[in-house]
Amino acid sequence: MTASARAIEDGWVAPELRQEFPGLGLRYVTVERGSGRSSRELKQRLRLLSDRFTGGEAINLRHRPIPWAYRVFFRHIGLDPDRTRTPVEQLALERMQHGGFRSRSVLDDALTIAIVESGVAIRAFDADRIEGRLGVRGSAPGEGLEGRPGELPAGTLVVADEIRPVALLFAAIASGRGVRRRTRRTILAAIAVEGVPEIAVEEALWLCSDTLSAD
Repeated sequence: MTASARAIEDGWVAPELRQEFPGLGLRYVTVERGSGRSSRELKQRLRLLSDRFTGGEAINLRHRPIPWAYRVFFRHIGLDPDRTRTPVEQLALERMQHGGFRSRSVLDDALTIAIVESGVAIRAFDADRIEGRLGVRGSAPGEGLEGRPGELPAGTLVVADEIRPVALLFAAIASGRGVRRRTRRTILAAIAVEGVPEIAVEEALWLCSDTLSAD
């Protein structure tokens, strides 16, 4: 089944966040497979992407509309994008450090391709470890993230299901909620911010899910 035949679902956003951050959103799609070793064909796609993604492109990346939109949002939530890099800029840095995009697994490679090609931030979760719909909210007082010691500062932006936080918005995933060796179904979740077109979010999810399913 292609991604265009899968249903892309709308995640919820807490009302106070929707008011404070117009354009903040989450959309996700479920893929009926986990991760695994990448095929030679997928590794070749990464090599070709590395060849196309030159040093000049990496330097100018932050000035493109979608990466710039994430940089602006990072500043709005108190993150310095030159220290805590946006997902696409982090991948660009790794490409420059290693001389190419490193193949790690089918899922990691699919995420790399989709994020670099689109600029859109995408997270991956074990679908069978998620309760109900995904969304974005601030953490409640006394709430923590599984596998991370201590409490989160109240109001920390998190991706959550209908029971608990499952990840920081752009950082750590809760223990046991990410894709593992025994994962059989994967949720790919794209985080949108103001300035990121809806069509770009959809294309990123289609590209990632099709790559994951095909390999």
